[in-house]
Amino acid sequence: MLKNHGVGYAEYSRKLNERLKIEKEREISHKESQKVVNEVEKLVHR
Repeated sequence: MLKNHGVGYAEYSRKLNERLKIEKEREISHKESQKVVNEVEKLVHR
């Protein structure tokens, strides 16, 4: 948690604003990863 987001777990669990910000970043990252996976799958299954 600290390495990836710059916030320790204790602070993450205590501060709602930090938690919401981190979860939004994680959601965006996940969607971008899914796009990459979909592109690779398209190339593999030609």
